[in-house]
Amino acid sequence: MKKEQKRLQDKVAVVTGASSGIGRGIALAMGREGAGVVINYHGHQESAEEVKQLIEAAGGQAVTLRADVGQEADAQLLIDTAIGHFGRLDILINNAGIQRDAAFLEMTLEQWQKVIDTNLTGPFLCARAAAREFVKQGVQPERSKAAGNIIFISSVHDVIPWAGHANYTAAKGGVQMLMKTLAQELAKYKIRVNGISPGAIKTHINQQDWELEEGRKKMLSQIPYGRIGNPEDIANVAVWLATDEADYVTGATIYVDGGMTLYPSFGE
Repeated sequence: MKKEQKRLQDKVAVVTGASSGIGRGIALAMGREGAGVVINYHGHQESAEEVKQLIEAAGGQAVTLRADVGQEADAQLLIDTAIGHFGRLDILINNAGIQRDAAFLEMTLEQWQKVIDTNLTGPFLCARAAAREFVKQGVQPERSKAAGNIIFISSVHDVIPWAGHANYTAAKGGVQMLMKTLAQELAKYKIRVNGISPGAIKTHINQQDWELEEGRKKMLSQIPYGRIGNPEDIANVAVWLATDEADYVTGATIYVDGGMTLYPSFGE
C-alpha cells in the first residue's frame, strides 16, 4: 500500500477560529498533512486543547492560543507565536467568524460593529501581519514555490443576500474584495491569496436546523447536490490551496456549496 503523502510536511499554519466547526476541520486536516498548527480560539479553550491532542495523536505538532482577531495586538501575537514556536509561517487560514443576527430595522450599532470587527477587520489584521512575515521570509524553493499562502474562509453569502443578517453579509462581501485586492497587490512577492466560500455546512451554529427533519429538509431544498456539507469538505480544499499543486491559483474564490449559488429555486 502506498504510504500516505503528507502534502504540508514541515509547513506551519495559523488557523483562526480553530476550536470548532470549519476551523477545527481545517486545523485537523493540515495537522494530518504534516503542518505545524497554531490553533486559535477565543472562548473555548477545552475544545482547542482537544484539537491539539488529536493532531499530536496523529503524529503532528500544534500549539493553542487565545486571541481576539479583531484586536491588532492579538492578531500580531498569532503570527509571532507561529514564528516563536515553529520558527516560521507558511499558511494563514482566516476563518474566525461570528453572527449577531437581527432584522435591519432593529439591528444595533453594537451588533453591526462586533461582526465587522471579527469577520472583516480580523482577517485584515491577520493577513497584514502574515504578509509582512512572508515578505521578510521570501521564497524558499526547497520548501515551496510561494513565499506564503493566505486563505480567507468566506461564505456563499458574499454573493447571496440574506435578510436578517446585514452585518454578516456586508462583512463577507468585504472579505471577498479584500481577498482579491490583496491577491493583486501581493502577487509580486509570490504570496498567493485565495478564498473559500462554504455553503450549508454541519457545524454547531446551524445544528438546530440540520438535526431536525423540518430544518434539514429546508436546507436541502437549497442544495442541488442533495446533501449538507461537512467541515472536511472545506478542509480538503484548503489543504489543496496551500500546496504547490495550486501554485498558479491566486485571487480565486472556490464555492464549496453543493450548488447553493446556482439558485436552485430558479431551476423549477
